[in-house]
Amino acid sequence: MKVAHRIVLHFPPAATDQPIIYRLSKDYDLVFNILKASVSPQEEGLMVLDLSGEEADYQRGAEYLRKHGVQLQPLVQDIRKNDDRCVDCGACVGVCPTEALTLERPSMRVLFDPDQCVVCGECVPCCPVEAMELRF
Repeated sequence: MKVAHRIVLHFPPAATDQPIIYRLSKDYDLVFNILKASVSPQEEGLMVLDLSGEEADYQRGAEYLRKHGVQLQPLVQDIRKNDDRCVDCGACVGVCPTEALTLERPSMRVLFDPDQCVVCGECVPCCPVEAMELRF
């Protein structure tokens, strides 16, 4: 059965120069989309991924990551648009790097597509009415 997981990977310094994500794709038939990453050689790294494939392959891939000291955790934060608070000012649209927030024309309503959101959080501080909320 195909599964999809949004996960956060924490890399130890010794693993940041290894082709770990490549191996997930090549050896375990997992499809990945990197949503956010901060990985530098010989420093701790962080990566947020959409990872999908067969459940058995996902479990084997997760075990591979653990053997290399990579910690996995589910993505437990999410961005939510509070439509009751939103005044459709559009301030968030300009800072959204993935176009998860867009202006609908001609109504000029702000639309939010959570499937496009990478939980970068840029929209939260720029919203003057606090309609964009970071949930844990």
